[in-house]
Amino acid sequence: MKRRAKRQQNAQQVVDWVAELRMIHPKMGGKKLYFLLKEKLENLRIGRDKFFDFLRANHLLIISKRSYHKTTNSYHRFKKHKNLIKDYQYKKPNNVWVSDITYLGNRENPAYLSLITDAYSKKIVGF
Repeated sequence: MKRRAKRQQNAQQVVDWVAELRMIHPKMGGKKLYFLLKEKLENLRIGRDKFFDFLRANHLLIISKRSYHKTTNSYHRFKKHKNLIKDYQYKKPNNVWVSDITYLGNRENPAYLSLITDAYSKKIVGF
């Protein structure tokens, strides 16, 4: 019984510390909270996983929104070309080049990177 009471007391102490930090930084994630509270948690013999279990049990984890960038629209009226090299056997370098466009940056500074690659050697031959 004493062990359970001690565990509940520790859990409440952790929740209080997190609530105190969240008053100042409402959007602070679990990793930063753990870093700031690490010394106190070590005194209570609470590790990272147990700390995250406390946060999860008390609904204190911040769920981050993933940034999503829609970069391809395949539903358009323009002609779609067939893949001409789908079953092609590459025999030597510089026989077939392929290209791709990669989205970089964020909403404020959008940028695209276009790379031309040799299909046989996988080396970048242009950008």
